[in-house]
Amino acid sequence: MNLLIRYGLFLLSFFGTMHLAAQNNQFRSYNIADGLPQSEVHDILQDEIGYLWLGTQGGGLANFDGETFEVWNESNGLLSNYIDALYTRNDSLFVGTMKGLSIKIKNNFVNYNTPQILHMYSSKKGLFLATKKGVYNYSKNTTVKKVSIHEEIDKSEINAIIFDGNHYWLATNEGLWKLSELNHTATDIIKIEENNFKSVVYHNNKIIAATFDDGVFVMDVDSLANRFLMPEPYRINAMSIHNTDELWIATDNDGITVVETTKFDEVKRLNKSTGLVTPHIRKIIDDDNGNLWIATSVGGLYKYFQNDFRHYDQRSGLRGNRIYAVHNAADGLWLSSSEAGLTKIDSLGIHPLPNDNSFFDKKIKTITSDSKGNIWAGSDNRGLLFRETKTVDSLVFSSSETFLIQIDTVSVERTTNHIIDESKGFPSDWVRTIIAEEDFTWAATYGHGIVKFNYYSDRDSLVVRKTFTKQNGIKDMSIKGMVKAPDAKLWYSTQNGHLGYIENDKVTNIETGLEQQTAIGTILFHDDTIYLGTSGKGIWYANSTNPENFQQLKGAKNISSNNIYQLIFDNQGFLWAGSERGVDKIELNSTNQIVDVYHFGRNDGFLGLETCLNAVDKDEEGNLWFGAIYGLTKHMPSKKKKTAVPPSVYFTGIEERYKNIDSLVLKDWTNSKKVLQLTPDQTQIGFSFRTVDIDHPNAIAYRTKLDDSDWSPWVKENKQNFAGLAYGAHTFSAQSRNYRWQESEPITFSFFIDSPLYQKDWFQWSVLALAVLILLGIGLFYIRKIKAKSKAAQEQLKTKNYLLTLEQKALQLQMNPHFIFNVLNGVKAMAGNKPEKMDATINSFAILLRETLQNSRKEHISLDQEIKALRHYVEVEQLMAQKPFECSFNVNTDPDAEEILIPPMLIQPFVENAIRHGILKGERAGELEIAFTTTKSHLQCSIIDNGMGIFRSQNEKPKTDHQSMALTVTKERLESIAGKNTLQISEIKNEDGSIGGTKISFKIPLLTDY
Repeated sequence: MNLLIRYGLFLLSFFGTMHLAAQNNQFRSYNIADGLPQSEVHDILQDEIGYLWLGTQGGGLANFDGETFEVWNESNGLLSNYIDALYTRNDSLFVGTMKGLSIKIKNNFVNYNTPQILHMYSSKKGLFLATKKGVYNYSKNTTVKKVSIHEEIDKSEINAIIFDGNHYWLATNEGLWKLSELNHTATDIIKIEENNFKSVVYHNNKIIAATFDDGVFVMDVDSLANRFLMPEPYRINAMSIHNTDELWIATDNDGITVVETTKFDEVKRLNKSTGLVTPHIRKIIDDDNGNLWIATSVGGLYKYFQNDFRHYDQRSGLRGNRIYAVHNAADGLWLSSSEAGLTKIDSLGIHPLPNDNSFFDKKIKTITSDSKGNIWAGSDNRGLLFRETKTVDSLVFSSSETFLIQIDTVSVERTTNHIIDESKGFPSDWVRTIIAEEDFTWAATYGHGIVKFNYYSDRDSLVVRKTFTKQNGIKDMSIKGMVKAPDAKLWYSTQNGHLGYIENDKVTNIETGLEQQTAIGTILFHDDTIYLGTSGKGIWYANSTNPENFQQLKGAKNISSNNIYQLIFDNQGFLWAGSERGVDKIELNSTNQIVDVYHFGRNDGFLGLETCLNAVDKDEEGNLWFGAIYGLTKHMPSKKKKTAVPPSVYFTGIEERYKNIDSLVLKDWTNSKKVLQLTPDQTQIGFSFRTVDIDHPNAIAYRTKLDDSDWSPWVKENKQNFAGLAYGAHTFSAQSRNYRWQESEPITFSFFIDSPLYQKDWFQWSVLALAVLILLGIGLFYIRKIKAKSKAAQEQLKTKNYLLTLEQKALQLQMNPHFIFNVLNGVKAMAGNKPEKMDATINSFAILLRETLQNSRKEHISLDQEIKALRHYVEVEQLMAQKPFECSFNVNTDPDAEEILIPPMLIQPFVENAIRHGILKGERAGELEIAFTTTKSHLQCSIIDNGMGIFRSQNEKPKTDHQSMALTVTKERLESIAGKNTLQISEIKNEDGSIGGTKISFKIPLLTDY
């Protein structure tokens, strides 16, 4: 069959069988006001965790979890804010932009410059990038490079790539191509059609290729000649398969066309007339929950889903979106919207009533009907409306060819609006609730109590039978709710939590047990139970025949909000509660315990969002009608239930001391045998995890545990931090629960904190072995010490004897006999001509001898005593010397010199040597400096003279036996006290290299008298 014949048959089938399916589908839009960074969305996908990713034109990249958008753009490292294609794999997101490829890994971007990327296709050979100028390939080994396929293809704009199992198909702006390989080695390259092809899909062994202006080609893969053309729709941007066998075609100017893929008949069209704001559609995908997501140009993002709700708002024909009151009457559903009067909905459609007076410009807060079908409405500040409908006889005149006039009588309904307000004697123009009975009408006002009255429209007469106020027993005049019970009692509730009923014109107050100031907004009777909807305290109930013991409605699950604005039972026995968050469908058991709660918000089709007080009713077919601030919602009971899929939870981050460990591919570590090795100081670790439910993002709860401990309670927090963990192996587990309380499979992550060296077994055994060896060594040492003790004692005795010998020699040498001889001769010489000097010399010499004898008997003397002896010795030397010289003492010690102990006459030999062989032999005026300083552990002494130098002096005059013995003994004495090499003798050199004197220094251990 050739293409022309198939085309003709398709036209007959297309227009002959085209129909619109009457499904209850709804749109939920997301735009810039919801956080979307830009209203032009060119691509959308859902990753493994469940996030939706959106590529915008100018707004960058957006992530959506069902509630909030997170945005990345050029300031975050994205190559370009203009995105046309997205693809996800493992933890990486590939972003095709106007300037090339950006790869998002965790929160970082890796960029590659290429021509504008329009589409991405993944295969075993890498990720193929369809660009404005041919095909490029990305792989981890070769990064990004152009793929040479065919001269024409390499220059073309590649809009789509698919693989049918044997061949690749390329939709380009120059035609549709079929290839055996996506490279220059392809042996089979065929150009199937010349045209501007925008999209191609493979389904049921058919290739479906869409052109931009000339329709859609459908062809068999096994026989390309067996193909036909769908001429509509035009201006196609993309195609995709949904609901198993439906082809969804996104157009640039007429929304979405849905075609079934058996006979390719049109199923429906989605455009402005069905709820889309814009006809410019870019992409359609389905998510894990069965919803369809539509990316548009200018119109942002749409969620398209099927449920048991139908929404009405101004776009549907209502005059306003805020619905204050809803009432099901015999002739249809009546409602009030904003300050735009009344509207009736029946089988023929939506019928707004003419606003023929000022009553319809006010908020109408309550609507009811009487047994005759008349409508009653109460308003804010305009009183009551009584809309009366009467059947009257009307005469109809007709004539015939005989000119005889015939008169017939027919019944005609006439409607009259009557206003009942303060001008006619009604107590208040502010009416909260109306109840119309056979004999009387009841009206609850805002501040003037409850009014029982009759109105006679034929004579426009109002008769107030009674007004119930505080004088009659109503404690709170701010009436919130009023309802007639099955036993004919009229119940009311108030703003401040009062509850009561009127029976036989008597008011009875009921104690509810609620806290004061808890507003009771709604009252509901069902079977033998009375239910109260409160503000902030949830739902309370009691036996209606004995309503004294009220209890809060509780059970296995919690209702979504404790601010209850509406209560109603459906025909299946479920209690519905309206709040500021939508509506809850509550399943109760026989004892009024909550068994289950089904919440419906905007993501579930309840697009009205916040419900309005008591604006709820049920029609004859069992449909529930909810009035809300964003429109009217109808719920149609259905036996078909959407099956909730158990959630999946994923690790999204691992932190060590609040720093992400970015090197981990978390998917590979989850529920695996891999163990993260941590050092002993890495005992603080944190985990973040997430379950994404696009429909119910705020209903997810989590629980965790570490090792074999018990599970934590269910919480909303999706992070867990641990500090000060014990060393060793650990396993962290996390689990999530969705809005239906279905639990995910737990996920685990294993890690090991290495113990410190001192806690390792091998180290402890090593220390123990070392301790044993040390003990053995100590034992052997002790034995050897005992054996050597006697030997050591003998050595000590020898040492002591040696020291005593040295001391004896030192004492013998303490006073140079030659010095004494010289002193005596000097004294003798002074006797004749210098008697005063002789006396001074004798006195100083006597003092020196006395001090020498006193100090020689002591083992230690103070440094101060040693200095005094030295001073007297120097004075004698000065008196006897032929050449005068100066001597100075520099004492800088801590502690003081009186507290420091030294052996006696330790320094005198060095001073004598400095005077006799240094100063007296020198040519300069003699100068001698004796200095003492201390450290924490030693006393330091230095003797400095400006003589000819010790080495020269020794060379010019051979040592005497006395001199040699004195220096040797003193040196040995110092070494016995302070150790070897303690004595330092050096010559002082001037800047010109000449000898400036001699310095003798030594140090001994610091010894004090305390």
